[in-house]
Amino acid sequence: MARTCNTKVNALTETNIICPPSYLDRLPLSAIFRQQQPLEVELGTGDGSFLVAWATQNPNHNFLGVERLLGRLRKADRKCRRAGLENVRLLRIEAGYFLEYMMPERSVAALHVYFPDPWPKRKHRRHRLINEHFVGVAAKALTPDGAVYIRTDDADYFAQITAVFQASPDFEPTPAPSKLQSVLTDFERDFQTRGVSTFCVAYRRRA
Repeated sequence: MARTCNTKVNALTETNIICPPSYLDRLPLSAIFRQQQPLEVELGTGDGSFLVAWATQNPNHNFLGVERLLGRLRKADRKCRRAGLENVRLLRIEAGYFLEYMMPERSVAALHVYFPDPWPKRKHRRHRLINEHFVGVAAKALTPDGAVYIRTDDADYFAQITAVFQASPDFEPTPAPSKLQSVLTDFERDFQTRGVSTFCVAYRRRA
């Protein structure tokens, strides 16, 4: 995590994948985006299907896609460039670490977490991204009235997600906008094709 890079994070060259000046400090958001606008973050961008579609519909917001796998991040980057998006940046890093240690506090208007790894075996559930600790970290990252939007196909994981958010005094349930719900991820399109049920929930940060 100590790797550093001299790349200017606000330079739009051949890629929207950024290399921050440090992986140990908070991300300098003002240097990353050309315009200072409300920020939305997707943890686990996959191939960028959702991110590109939603960012295209919302040019008055900035978007940051976080993805651990380089191949998926490169696919997302190609889609962003084909769409001509200048309000999207991408970062390769583990989502939990990024949110806790690199995301400036009270800087995110919306967090999107769609179909995170469910780690279905009981002995592996400790690896799940969304747990009691995640809820506290998300509360610090969100602006007052910021929201977390979550989707999963795993019923047990969904039960865990709702339990930890309902137990938090920092969040309250909120309906997800219909326009947002209509924008699908690559996983979600596949699930719909195969008739797999999915679960959606959203929580708003109490001001």
